[in-house]
Amino acid sequence: MKLQRMNRRALALGALAVTGALALTACGSDDTGNSDGGDASATAQAGNIDCGDAKGQLQASGSSAQKNAIDAWVKQYTAACKDVQINYNPTGSGAGITAFTQGQTAFAGSDSALKPEEVEASKKVCTDGQGIDLPMVGGPIAVGFNVPGVDTLALDAPTLAKIFDNKITKWNDAAIAKLNSGIELPDLKIQAFHRSDESGTTDNFTKYLKAAAPQDWKYEPGKSWEAQGGQSAQGSSGVAQQVKQTSGAISYFELSYASDGIKTVDIKTEAAEPVKATIENATAAIGAAKVVGTGKDLALELDYTPSAEGAYPIVLVTYEIVCDKGNKADTLPATKSFLNYMASEEGQGQLADAGYAPMPQEIITKVRETVSSLS
Repeated sequence: MKLQRMNRRALALGALAVTGALALTACGSDDTGNSDGGDASATAQAGNIDCGDAKGQLQASGSSAQKNAIDAWVKQYTAACKDVQINYNPTGSGAGITAFTQGQTAFAGSDSALKPEEVEASKKVCTDGQGIDLPMVGGPIAVGFNVPGVDTLALDAPTLAKIFDNKITKWNDAAIAKLNSGIELPDLKIQAFHRSDESGTTDNFTKYLKAAAPQDWKYEPGKSWEAQGGQSAQGSSGVAQQVKQTSGAISYFELSYASDGIKTVDIKTEAAEPVKATIENATAAIGAAKVVGTGKDLALELDYTPSAEGAYPIVLVTYEIVCDKGNKADTLPATKSFLNYMASEEGQGQLADAGYAPMPQEIITKVRETVSSLS
């Protein structure tokens, strides 16, 4: 495990150093616990964290996708900034944005960029400003499965679309068998689980299905699940738990939740070989994202149909949503200090250990510049 962590840390720092992988076409700025790190690690990190005038309680909520990253960040940050208490509630992206636009939180986490109507709503709480998207966490959306006797499984977008739309209902269906030659598939009912709450993970997963299998996925992408049938559970941890305990189950969640023996699907793309859900393969896909936000907003456009070898197609980026201007005076110092740490080399360097991909250098540099300008 130590060697694995060292390799992941090296990967994270290497990703931060890569500057040529991103194709930027716009110049706009467009579910709290403990990490694996011990006290020695926290002490080492603490020396590099600028607490500034930060103090008091910082309330935030939203994306459950980034919960494990937030947990790791909070542990390190509060070891240094002992006058700050951070309470992050992984309510889901939709609920997080609502809480933010109602003035209940200092910032929100969302796996989808703000919609125009959400930006407009944010102006009520951002005095003389508005909510902006700061991409902070990346990674693959893993498709986890629990099929007794099956250790490896490859699926493509049309087959996934039919599974989650209840058009394919048995694991030994001919379409699945065709993609998995030589694997003995059981005559077992498929138990497809989706998120019950509004979720940016659902938004990104359905964007992938719509982009890569438009003939088989007729529903519009969104935070709410539109297809009929199937079963549901709350949060990424909820659907992951259902996969772990339910024979025949399949669902989608961030790679960091694919623990305790949960197996993940290799995704068949236009590349020669099916692509595994790994941090490296997600980074390859995120590296082709384009900044489409304007002003200080850094919303990204992701490519859900990559053809490059080793580019995992189902990825998400979690944004921290904050006011560009008009943040509450009592929480602004802590908000800027914590966001600055999250975007720092040290903060981004923790992501691989927690099962996430760091932001490419060009993007995270813009994030740091924007955080410093928050008022």
